[in-house]
Amino acid sequence: MRFTVTGVIPARYASTRFPGKPLALIAGRPMIEHVWRAAAQAHFDRLIVATDDERIVRAVEVFGGEVMMTRPDHESGTDRLAEVAARLALADQDIVVNIQGDEPLLSGTVIDATVSPLKVDATLECATAVTHFRSFDELQSTDTVKVVCDTKGDALYFSRSVIPHDRDGKTVLAQYRKHIGIYIYRRSLLKRFGSLHSTLEQIERLEQLRLLQNGIAVRVVETDYQPQGVDRPEDIPLVESLLAQSAQSDSSPKEQ
Repeated sequence: MRFTVTGVIPARYASTRFPGKPLALIAGRPMIEHVWRAAAQAHFDRLIVATDDERIVRAVEVFGGEVMMTRPDHESGTDRLAEVAARLALADQDIVVNIQGDEPLLSGTVIDATVSPLKVDATLECATAVTHFRSFDELQSTDTVKVVCDTKGDALYFSRSVIPHDRDGKTVLAQYRKHIGIYIYRRSLLKRFGSLHSTLEQIERLEQLRLLQNGIAVRVVETDYQPQGVDRPEDIPLVESLLAQSAQSDSSPKEQ
């Protein structure tokens, strides 16, 4: 079966905690450029920034990325994704990747690995990624999303609470999985995503629960990637430091 893989980076200028976040400078370049260049290392047929703001359009055009203006009234990045897929007239079997616009350290390898299940299994409509927790504080934080899976590797539930709950108090950190906010969708799913409803999504404020509550399988891919997003301006120095470390590692002589 022939299908295309399209990467979409939803980018809103308005943000309650960090207005203008996609254009915030990181090591002298706007964040959206870092995200686009990182995502471009994956195997896409097209990679598009989807935005509702002319300032972001101009910034993307400056560094040579492809950008599309979308409606300003979308409630989520997935809704913006669906508009892009519709305007591109993608086929039902085509794959669309939702790339978080505030993850400048995301690697193309992680994206390709998460896309892989939909390339192998034509019946799958969605996949996402997880990694391990680095500390108990991170596990307990409501800022991190936990996921439990069935024996096939499909998600059973996502939560901001610690799941599974260890009744005997013998928690082993390695048995928990932290969700990474990258989603792979079949175009057929995006077409009906907006019509789906979920009380669980409203309670947890987690969009992926809309899929589970409506009986849609979400394949979970294990990775070693540790996300470091930019939620607030004070996150930028850490990301700059990590980028500098990565650049230094890449330029170091390799042992023969």
